[in-house]
Amino acid sequence: MLHWVEPSFALTYLPNERRIWIVRPFGMDSVFIYWDNSNIFYEAQRLAEERSEGPGARYRVRVNFDNMLRLARADRPVEKAIAAGSVPPEMRQLWNRMESSGIEVRLFDRGDPERGEQNMPDRVLQLRMLEDALDHNGNPGTVVLLTGDGAGYLEGAGFHSTLERMHKRGWRVEILSWAHSCNQRMRSWAEENGVFVALDDFYEAVTYMEPSRPDFELAPARESAALDLSRRETA
Repeated sequence: MLHWVEPSFALTYLPNERRIWIVRPFGMDSVFIYWDNSNIFYEAQRLAEERSEGPGARYRVRVNFDNMLRLARADRPVEKAIAAGSVPPEMRQLWNRMESSGIEVRLFDRGDPERGEQNMPDRVLQLRMLEDALDHNGNPGTVVLLTGDGAGYLEGAGFHSTLERMHKRGWRVEILSWAHSCNQRMRSWAEENGVFVALDDFYEAVTYMEPSRPDFELAPARESAALDLSRRETA
């Protein structure tokens, strides 16, 4: 749950209670998190297959929401967090987890040609990013984007173009993405103008493996490792 407290209090994270305390002291930049879940999750599935995670790794890997969110915010105050993606039943637990933590969740039916997953989640996130840039004009914060999707840049559209517009208005920029799937142009730009965080370096902490289902080849579960933020660069 996201809780607002008085500025005189310190920022505290209580993992055992699944709770994030947020403080907004005057003069401190806050973090704005935009989470493209489809990109993050599907590429985690691909990476799980490449690692020694046992039979059916693609279908057993899951994202550790608490660790991924903490990696994104890096124990800093959060002004806003929004996630977008699709509505397959196997993702319901993650969406519920996000909503209960105060994250705005926007879901789209990937079977709907008018509001399908391929375009709408990206557009919603990009629109919110631009809205926040306008709403906080003159008082920018840090934008933390979880995606590797850099499509549309040459047409002046997409996440990369949106990040450039925000950066020109004073926003600090951080991209969290799987190294194998991040658009190279966007990654190079982030490394030069902000921070690129390869999720691969935190793979064991931000994912876990469910055991194999009945009637499938036996594969053990794997719990997430402890998250080490000492390796997490910030803008």
